[in-house]
Formats: sequence, C-alpha cells, structure tokens
Amino acid sequence: MIVRGGSVVTARGIDVADLRIEDGLIAEVGRDLDQQPDEIDANGLHVFPGGIDSHVHFDEPGRTEWEDVAHGTAALLAGGYTAFVDMPLNNLPVTTTAEAFELKLAAMRRSARCDYGLWGGLVPGNLDQLGPMHEQGAMGFKAFMCPSGIEEFPACNEMTLREGMKRIAELDSILLVHAEDPALLREPAGPTARDFVESRPVDAEVRAIETCVELSRETGCRVHIVHVSTSAGAALLGGGVSGETCAHYLLYTAEDLERLGGPGKCAPPLRGERMQLLPIIVSDHSPSTPDLKQGNDFRQIWGGISGCQSTRGLLLAMGIEPPTVAAVTATNIAERFRIARKGDIAPGFDADLWLVDLGDEEVVRREDLLYTNPFSAHEGQKVRGRTVKTLTHGMPRFIRPAVAS
Repeated sequence: MIVRGGSVVTARGIDVADLRIEDGLIAEVGRDLDQQPDEIDANGLHVFPGGIDSHVHFDEPGRTEWEDVAHGTAALLAGGYTAFVDMPLNNLPVTTTAEAFELKLAAMRRSARCDYGLWGGLVPGNLDQLGPMHEQGAMGFKAFMCPSGIEEFPACNEMTLREGMKRIAELDSILLVHAEDPALLREPAGPTARDFVESRPVDAEVRAIETCVELSRETGCRVHIVHVSTSAGAALLGGGVSGETCAHYLLYTAEDLERLGGPGKCAPPLRGERMQLLPIIVSDHSPSTPDLKQGNDFRQIWGGISGCQSTRGLLLAMGIEPPTVAAVTATNIAERFRIARKGDIAPGFDADLWLVDLGDEEVVRREDLLYTNPFSAHEGQKVRGRTVKTLTHGMPRFIRPAVAS
C-alpha cells in the first residue's frame, strides 16, 4: 500500500512524502514512490503518527454501563488514536492481582479495535502481585496518595509507596502516581463548585509531588505524575520523575466549573489559572453514566471527564503546532513508556496513521461522540481537524513495555 502525497507530521517537523506500507509496517518514506494497486490519496491532508492515550478508564469488566472497550476504542480511532493504556480502577474487579489482570486482558482481546496495554495497580497489601502482573505484561503500575473514589482501590501511605517503588525499580518498571497529599485535603465546606475546588488546594499537589521526587531518588524508581494541574507542580518534574497534563487543564479554569457543571468535575480540580503544556498530554478519559454527573451538590457528583475522542482536535484548535501535537500525543509517550515501533513515521514503525483535514474547524457535538454515554465537558468547544481515515497496522494486539536499551 502507498499513502500518497500527504503532509507527514512528526515531532521533527512537516514534510510532504509518500509512505509505503508492507505487512503492517512503514517500509519506506520518500517522494514519488513506485505506484501500487492499493493507494490512498493523501494530497491536501496531514498524516500524523497514530496517537497513544496512556491514561483512559474503559470500565470493562464490571462497570460497562459507564464505558466499555468497544465504544471507548471506537472513540479513540475517531480522534486519531491507535493505541491506549487502560487504568486499573473503575472496572471491577480492580486490576491489582494477577487474576484480575487476566480478566481485564480478556475483555481487551474480545473488544478492542486498536492496540492496548494495561497498567497494574499498587495498593496496600498487594506487593506480592507486582511481579506476577509485570510478567503478564503490565506497562507499569498506578497508585493513589489520596482516596481514589473507588473503595476497592485504596490509597497508599508513604511506607507502601516506598516499598512499592523498591520492587518496581527492581522490575525496571515505572510507577504512575495520583499526587495529592491527603493531609492537605478536606471535606468541601458546602455544595458549590467553588467549595469543591477549595477543598483540594494547589499545595496538596505540590507537597505530594515533592514526596514522589524524594522517594524516586531514594529508591531509584522511575515515576510518572498523572494529570498535573499546577505550574508549581510541573516545576518539580525532571530526572526520573516525569508528568502529564490533560486538555481540560489547558482549556478551563475554576471559574469555568460553574458553567460546565457536573461534567467538568475532576480531581485534581480545575485551577485558578490554565495549566502549561507538558511533554505528555493525555485525556484521562473517566466516564460515567449521566445520572452520576447530575445535580447541584458537587460533594455528590462523580468526578471524571470524558474526552478521549477530542484531545488532538482540541490541542490543534488551541493553536498548538502540528509537530508539537505529534510529540505530546504520540512520540513522547512511546519513548517514556518504552512502547516499541510506535509514536513516529519512519521505516520499521507500525503503520499507525491519522489522516486528517486540518482545514476543517468544528465544535465538539454530542451527536458525534462515540462513548457509551455520549456527553462531555468539551461540548461546544472548538476543535480543528476532520478525521478522514485512521489506519492501524492490522489486528489489535496487546502491547508490552520494551526492554530498556
């Protein structure tokens, strides 16, 4: 197959080129490649590496009424994504044992429409499960420093984090951390959006990231801070500690939460100022049924934003340059999490490609969303780019972290 004449977008820049694809891999990138019977005309389109969303909650098994793998992966493909890594909570059972890992993997094998990886969970009392989940192919592990909102997935204290990091370092794996210090969190003083935001202050995130940095240095464990929401927290990243942010922290502030209502509630909350761009941008797609996002009492509303279908379009509509979008949604993720043959358009890489018309500008519309529950805080928000085609290398497969070189 030849993908002919597109503007090929990589983290290095943009160049018009043809792509020759053989056996699901990019075999050649060049100009005026020999004609083949099977060709795709990409003239006038931009060709990105397929996106990798390393932070989604597809709640199968156990809570498929919130989101299932089939709908979630359909939404990803519509948004230019060809791989994802699923979080270990919100599904039931939570993915904190080897047995639960196999159940989650079976759900992916049944229904995933693109490549998939799984995070295991670190919780109090499951240190002996980290090794088995690693052997099963876990991309790494996820822990909460504060209550997760899911009773079955409790928070880790500092001692559990330290011991977990020691074992994860021995496995040469990585720990993802929801970083909010529970000692600085408090119950909201009232039912309003402002009460909720004030109950989870910036200092809670900063203090927690400081702790993670110290433990990473002590144990030698690679650490990744999920959904960083503050510039002060971002300033602490570096060395063995990386971080990500999400489109909603780039787009909205706490003042927007009154307008967004329940669909905009998330933790950490929207802040007083918009977040800066980080090297990794994910959706933190955390859906639920509509009834859990209703009402005026933010103490009762479920926290989580649905957004995996819209991430790339939102970033492009913000004016972020296409090569940067390719980097933060694909290249940097593949490099940080050791995902082989993904995140770039070059010979030997998987033929995972997003063909998009960047001349098209729309808004997020509920009727276009492919989630199990098609609603989002992003409805009405500008997006740039109409998906013409999302190509994958072939049959969906389970991706594992590559051995460090």
